[in-house]
Amino acid sequence: MTMTDPAGLRRVYERGTLDEADVGTAWFPLLHEWFETAAADPQVLEPNAVQLATVDATGAPSVRTVLAKGIDERGVVFYTNYASAKARDLEAEPRAAIAFVWLAQQRQVRITGSVTKVSRERTEEYFASRPRESQLGAWASPQSQVVGSRAVLDEQLAEVSRRFADDAAVPAPPNWGGYLLEPDAVEFWQGRTGRLHDRIRLRRANETWVRERLAP
Repeated sequence: MTMTDPAGLRRVYERGTLDEADVGTAWFPLLHEWFETAAADPQVLEPNAVQLATVDATGAPSVRTVLAKGIDERGVVFYTNYASAKARDLEAEPRAAIAFVWLAQQRQVRITGSVTKVSRERTEEYFASRPRESQLGAWASPQSQVVGSRAVLDEQLAEVSRRFADDAAVPAPPNWGGYLLEPDAVEFWQGRTGRLHDRIRLRRANETWVRERLAP
């Protein structure tokens, strides 16, 4: 089997530039601007997709893609089963890193910080807004656990569907909820020609934010 040589793949980044004045002294305004640009671009399939990195109690890292479901001045919110692998990692080490990658705009935003659970009220409010099939799936899936086959999941979904039949409201599972990642560092990356990309980071220092340009 012949595979395309990844070392031979090249793209020229020339969609934009990034100056210190563009970033300012607060991280949220530029993230908001970039997110809205990505959300309006039909080439971006999931503008709220982020790669979430965690470590477990032994220091072993894991990364996976999740969907951000809340973005504001406080940070970024995502949801999961509290028995999942990522939740177990966050219980052991309540810090994480995420990356928004918007290839159509040749941009990336990296965020690191501490992670805490959101309120039950906020979880239930968000869960009520989900499509019914997603609500049922949250009840049916023992996330991150080994299952014998797809048929096992299908049967669990069928059982949950019977349980919440007749269009009964589906409540949020007790072991399912949200996390808030509160940034202590946010790095904005804009691709440039010759791989001399623009990287500007805002780093929390006590009660202020320090702005720094990083070499690519």
